Amino acid sequence: MEVSFSKEVQALRLGAGQTFHGEGILAITKALLQSGVAYVGGYQGAPVSHLLDVMVQAKDYLQELGVHVEACSNEASAAAMLGASIHYPLRGAVTWKSIVGTNVAADALSNLASPGVQGGALIVVGEDYGEGASVIQERTHAYALKSTMVMLDPRPQLAAMVRLVEEGFALSEASNMPALLELRIRACHVRGRFECKDNIPPPVSMRHLIDEPAAFDYMRLAHPPVTFRHEKLKVQERIPAARRYIAQHRLNEWFAGRRHEVGLIVQGGLYNALIRALQQLGLADGFGSSQLPILVLNVTYPLVPEEIARFCAGKRAVLVLEEGQPEYIEQDIASLLRRCEVRTPLHGKDLLPAAGEYTVEVMTEGLLAFVSRYLPDHAVDDARAWLEGNAKRRQDVAQQLGSPLPPRPPGFCVGCPERPVFAALKLAQQTVGPVHIAADIGCHALATFEPFSSGHSILGYGLSLASRAGVSPVMSRRVLSIMGDGGFWHNGLLTGVQSALFNGDDAVLLIMKNGYTSATGTQDIISTPDEEVKARAEDKQQSLVDRNTTIESTLRGLGVQWMRTVHTYHVDAMRKTLQEALTTDFAGLKVIIAEGECQLERQRRIKPWIAQLLKAGRRVVRVKYGVDEDVCSGDHACIRLSGCPTLTLKDSPDPLKVDPVATVIDGCVGCGLCGANAHAATLCPSFYRAEVVRNPKWHERLLAAVRLTTLRWLQPA
Repeated sequence: MEVSFSKEVQALRLGAGQTFHGEGILAITKALLQSGVAYVGGYQGAPVSHLLDVMVQAKDYLQELGVHVEACSNEASAAAMLGASIHYPLRGAVTWKSIVGTNVAADALSNLASPGVQGGALIVVGEDYGEGASVIQERTHAYALKSTMVMLDPRPQLAAMVRLVEEGFALSEASNMPALLELRIRACHVRGRFECKDNIPPPVSMRHLIDEPAAFDYMRLAHPPVTFRHEKLKVQERIPAARRYIAQHRLNEWFAGRRHEVGLIVQGGLYNALIRALQQLGLADGFGSSQLPILVLNVTYPLVPEEIARFCAGKRAVLVLEEGQPEYIEQDIASLLRRCEVRTPLHGKDLLPAAGEYTVEVMTEGLLAFVSRYLPDHAVDDARAWLEGNAKRRQDVAQQLGSPLPPRPPGFCVGCPERPVFAALKLAQQTVGPVHIAADIGCHALATFEPFSSGHSILGYGLSLASRAGVSPVMSRRVLSIMGDGGFWHNGLLTGVQSALFNGDDAVLLIMKNGYTSATGTQDIISTPDEEVKARAEDKQQSLVDRNTTIESTLRGLGVQWMRTVHTYHVDAMRKTLQEALTTDFAGLKVIIAEGECQLERQRRIKPWIAQLLKAGRRVVRVKYGVDEDVCSGDHACIRLSGCPTLTLKDSPDPLKVDPVATVIDGCVGCGLCGANAHAATLCPSFYRAEVVRNPKWHERLLAAVRLTTLRWLQPA
């Protein structure tokens, strides 16, 4: 991958007596090594990408410790790695993004949780939930319940998070249950420090091999009839063992408060926001000390009945702050209190929203209702005024604007190679008619926003071709499926391509081949060109993706007969290829490979190289595009067809032209899409291409001087 984590890699070497400074997810990475982890795997994706990225770039150091690192093709393969901990005393950790990753890994997780583990098994899940989420609004908690796995939700403070990683492995081993470690976006990026410990080389590792495999034990298989025994073990032995460990090691934190007549039970990950909300009510100070007792559930499953009953006993009421729905924790607590014959009134979703992210403002509203009811002597006017002030400020902004703020949907990066493909698709549909488009997860999903508005469904990473199977037989016009190269290797090759070929489907697949798993952080994949190819591409200042044919070779080997490869920036050629695929007499699977290197990775690749050339005084050419204001008609079709952020509007300098004219602002990377669109759609010829030469040769300087003199001579006085 092009992004360097050299500083973070060095932080992994810190030992006892040293202090770690950094982000939460990097602290988790360090904690894994302090816990004696033997193997690490996972599938990249925000907000936990750094964990795997740093581990991959730290392979040399990890090999010194004997830790094996594997970048997995998807979450299912990552979860299957944990099978090493079933038979052997190996501590293993895998990671992926949120509920969508857990969904993919569900089969392996079920078959792991049934026989249980001997070595500690930890799954770090980046819980991408709430207003900042890029995925469906669901929680991983349900998987802990159904498969009987420990669920950790650490308080967002680096020392607490590191401790939960270390204790998570031990808890997993004590209970023989895999453990899920849930990290919200804010927990991953919270900054702080903690006192380090020495990294522990695993006792069994690549440096200390196992001489003989474990003896065959049918009880270690997730296979009937022993699965019926596993189910009893979960209830009779594993959950009780987990509860004993949680209680003995005080993994859940109890913060006392002087207003002991009420109490708050909160998920660990929400603790920081809760303290801030209590500060608005005057019930916590600037150092985070709360006047209300708080039970912080760093382990949200299984709950310890005695712990819950002891906290709730004798209180006038308890409020449970649980983000998302259904209210699994609240229901569990209510059931435990009933069995323990504790009659303390329990509140939760009746005072707080049933769904959505629990921000400070949302929590403050719920706490305001709770405090007003059970602590009537406490003044809440300041909190109410704060909430009303926030609402008034939003209203004032809307009134000043005269209308609500315009939507600002996310869009493709400047110069993104996928943008021209969707411009070509819009043009192709003008000829063949509207097409049902099965979209997919990835950068290309941004085409569902304006100005493209392309995509009727998104059902999973790499599942676009599979998702059109029920639609295409009943459509009079062919269906188009769009998939990235990351999605192709993640899932699409088997679930889509293999299935379509096996069934002889008349399908059209468009693969975005940009060279990386771009949407998850531009990590390398099997079709990413190697360093030698990148070096040759730099020498010739060209794209590197067209030099790699791994996807094409795989498709040919699988039996694809109709395949076209088109460079994404060739809009007219792409338009014609799409039209051909949608109208050809060939009735089998038709694959169009749109290749163009991810612009972010290209910029990261060439900027240091260009800087070296400039420092050495060598000639460097940069392409720049612009709009001739005298020629621009003010129609703006080019903008509607492109959507590029650097192609925008400005007032016309011609007083006879009422409409604003198009203009290219700074930030243009010179991809040429605006001109290609104008050519393909037969728009006005207002775009020009210029070359900015730095450190020019002597004859170029002479030619430029002659041109400038001639232009000055031709201009009127």
